[in-house]
Amino acid sequence: QMPHGHMPLPSFWKMVEGTLQQSGAQLRTFCQTFETVTPSPVTQPLNPAEERKVLSLVSKHGPDKLYQVTSNISGSKDLDLTLQRGQIVALLQSVDTKGNTSRWLVDAGGPRGFVPAGKLQPY
Repeated sequence: QMPHGHMPLPSFWKMVEGTLQQSGAQLRTFCQTFETVTPSPVTQPLNPAEERKVLSLVSKHGPDKLYQVTSNISGSKDLDLTLQRGQIVALLQSVDTKGNTSRWLVDAGGPRGFVPAGKLQPY
């Protein structure tokens, strides 16, 4: 009953693979466009609790290790952090446990975990 139901199996799988590759390319293009169009966070005054957290991170790790989250992060794996845009974190390692440099280990002023490096900018 499907339009491709009478197609030979190798041709069907080639068509499926081509469709998935095209969809993947469209998704990558969309993600790149979204990251380009999304504005960087505007520096806002910190509330007293956030200011204390930043001061604590500076005293533990130094000012050159502080980064600001540029867009919301939803942790999807074990040890991933969920952070809000604008939060301040301290860089602990610029690589994950498997040597992946696109995921960094950070201290969020309490919880520690991994975040995408592309969603952090120096504070």
